[in-house]
Amino acid sequence: MKLHVLGCHGGELPACRTTCFLVDDVLALDAGALTSTLSLEQLCKVDDIIVGHSHFDHVKDLPLMADLIIGRRDTPVTIHASRECARALRDNMFNNALWPDFTRIPTRKEPVLRIKPFRAGSTFQVGPYTVQSIPVHHPVESCGFVITRGRTSLAMSGDTGPTDKLWKVLNQTPTLKALLIETSFPNALQQLSDVSGHLTPRTLKSELAKFERDGCTVLLYHLKPAFVQQVKREVADMPVEVLELGDTFEF
Repeated sequence: MKLHVLGCHGGELPACRTTCFLVDDVLALDAGALTSTLSLEQLCKVDDIIVGHSHFDHVKDLPLMADLIIGRRDTPVTIHASRECARALRDNMFNNALWPDFTRIPTRKEPVLRIKPFRAGSTFQVGPYTVQSIPVHHPVESCGFVITRGRTSLAMSGDTGPTDKLWKVLNQTPTLKALLIETSFPNALQQLSDVSGHLTPRTLKSELAKFERDGCTVLLYHLKPAFVQQVKREVADMPVEVLELGDTFEF
């Protein structure tokens, strides 16, 4: 399984891009940096996008991508989103007010995009990948995921504060090779982090104590651009790696 980091920040500046990972060139995890990093040819190869929740930084490139690839694919790109997230996308993004409804353009039978809802906590198939969704702690319905292909599993926390379900699932996944986990704010902003459903280095350390990692690589993402250096200093003595734009991994 190949992982390419397109975006790994909790906000956008010239040197920071919002959450987006590309698996094997065909499966995107969140959509915060698709159109700002991929060529048109590469965009057209993406068959499926799994969205963890509805907040803007995780879905912002969906409308721009639809506009770019229209007429260039034989099949729609499928957006896999929890029921609440799917409803938010239909009501607030592809609503013919904020953006044209590309789930019906050019026709209902052959649209550019297809939104396929899943129940939070369910397991579903995306091409060759088995995807287990895990409800996590955030102000809107948010899911983490375990993506498995063959004997390799990759996990992503999604936006979350302290949680328990995630660790229960991960500890029962013997094929887990890597965990992408959010860490957004420095310890000084613990109260803000708690209210907004995010982790700091302090709460990350407590959460990782629940994890029977068994050699699994832990990769941090979603650092807020204004606090990247501070968060990096605060996790420097922890057995984790902070992701950088353009990082690639083979699992």
